[in-house]
Amino acid sequence: MNSRSYLTRFRYTFLGLVALFSVLGAQEVFDVRANYTKTEYMVPTRDGIKLFTQVYAPKDQSQKYPFLLFRTPYSIPPYGPDNYRARLGPSVEFDKEGFIFVFQDVRGQYRSEGGEFIVMKPHKAIKRGPQDTDESSDTYDTIEWLLAHTPNNNGRVGQWGVSYPGWQTTMGMIDAHPALKASSPQASPADMWIGDDFHHNGAFRFMYTFNWLAGVARVRDPVRDTINVTTRRTFNYGTPDGYKFFMDIGPVANANTRYFKNDLPTWNEYMQHGDYDEYWKKQHVPQYLKNIRHHILNVAGWFDAEDFYGPLAIYRAIEDQNPVNQSTLVVGPWRHGGWNGMNGDSLGNISFGSKTSLYFQKEIQFPYFTYYLKDKGQSNVPEALVFETGSNEWKSYDRWPPRNVTAKNLYFRADGKLSFNPPDEKSDGAFDSFVSDPDKPVPFSAETRNTQGFLWMIEDQRFAASRPDVLVYETDELTEEVTIAGPIIASLQVATTGTDADWIVKLIDVYPGNATDNVPNPRGVRMGHFQMLLAGEVFRSKYRNSFKKPEPLVPNKVAKIEFDLRDRYHRFLKGHRIMVQVQSTWFPVIDRNPQKFVDIYHARESDFQKATHSVYRSATSSSHIKLGVMK
Repeated sequence: MNSRSYLTRFRYTFLGLVALFSVLGAQEVFDVRANYTKTEYMVPTRDGIKLFTQVYAPKDQSQKYPFLLFRTPYSIPPYGPDNYRARLGPSVEFDKEGFIFVFQDVRGQYRSEGGEFIVMKPHKAIKRGPQDTDESSDTYDTIEWLLAHTPNNNGRVGQWGVSYPGWQTTMGMIDAHPALKASSPQASPADMWIGDDFHHNGAFRFMYTFNWLAGVARVRDPVRDTINVTTRRTFNYGTPDGYKFFMDIGPVANANTRYFKNDLPTWNEYMQHGDYDEYWKKQHVPQYLKNIRHHILNVAGWFDAEDFYGPLAIYRAIEDQNPVNQSTLVVGPWRHGGWNGMNGDSLGNISFGSKTSLYFQKEIQFPYFTYYLKDKGQSNVPEALVFETGSNEWKSYDRWPPRNVTAKNLYFRADGKLSFNPPDEKSDGAFDSFVSDPDKPVPFSAETRNTQGFLWMIEDQRFAASRPDVLVYETDELTEEVTIAGPIIASLQVATTGTDADWIVKLIDVYPGNATDNVPNPRGVRMGHFQMLLAGEVFRSKYRNSFKKPEPLVPNKVAKIEFDLRDRYHRFLKGHRIMVQVQSTWFPVIDRNPQKFVDIYHARESDFQKATHSVYRSATSSSHIKLGVMK
């Protein structure tokens, strides 16, 4: 069957715009058409390619206005000079204040020229001629053209975006145009192999990559994809049961032969670049973040399942590589893009006590742009503004992580215990084992769904804790509060009967059994013994010594596996417990490891095998979680 029969149209429900504009009806209404004039242009770039661009300029000409630029591969509907957006800025305050809003289809997408769209087109550090283009140069050329051709501008430009448009914003920061005065990359990926959308520590994010590339990165068809197309194609699974669908695919290699039929060249490229080779290294964003001279507002969500590695890596690179930098980090209790697409008072079953997104929009984001682009008001954002989950409080710091943090280890102990006290067992037999069966992988969620969704990174984990292929370690009931801040490192001593294995470690806040029902809960869920997922990450064993050069495990030989679960800022309240779960599958978010040292992207069904995994917890071979605990 032709793969295109599986591709059906849907209207603007793709990642970037869902996060930005999904709740317009709940916000204050502002009449854009009555206050702005819309014009459409084909903006030329240095190599002659023209980019489709919409400009919304205020009708009030009594003052000069700065530009607010938004570049995206997801399309910029509605098209046509007489068709207006319902909202122009990140929030309605921007529309009322007055900016020159600019929206642009990036090179190779929708109504822009440029041939095939290149996913995460690498930056060209050295440009020798007009043909040397990248997203940085396209941003520069766009700004240059706008300044010369748009009346009544004040000579300043701000850029913002969430997710892929956030990455576009990050690219615009590099070799920036002098008129670019404020950039806000929000949930921007930084490395698609190390820790963002498509891979985590070498493990392939099967479901998400399959769905995203099917909708964004297919080969352009001159009949199917005319300039009048304003919707994105998405994959029709034919079932709501994604677990079954991806199990039925079998090995990852079958996805192309069964469904894509070489219509997704980026997918095929990924299959040819399983290791962290030059293909991936040249996409690594932090290496280019030098000489950043204007102010940066970097935004992330603690429960972002797509791009949490990116914002923290970008922030740290700016801090490390730009001694005199102007960079702010804001992290709230949000899912991917939630700060611009929801009130932020809750996520899943967890309440946060206030409308955190509205606070960010009105008190941080809006004053930031008006200050740097209009010299209006004040921008009092600190170096780091972070929301402490558990206590549900915003905190300000002059750096991230905070200074008053002490490194502590949480050790795995016998009988499923978890303790800040190290084990005293000397025996080599102090370990816990489980059988990992690729034919029965641990699901990533208790819900039936065929896309990843936004809530699984804060989901109740009791569905996994009861499985025999998940190890569970738990502290006693806390007699005092424990607040963690900064990176969470899993340090495991493991062995397996196979020659490769994935390791998934999850840090969990366990509510007390008598959790009261009078605590506000968005879904009316009884929270007794609720296992709230705080952080979870995967690591593919063969990359334990080098991401570039994989090595097999030696069967039944103990090996050290250490990896970052990423930063968190959370207070475990008195009466709660701290839990760690260890497993080897997380399906279909992560592809199945055959548990045999092979090229997984070309593995056959016969390569997949059961294996017995052991996690050691003795005094000499301890497994533990490294935490930063607030004093």
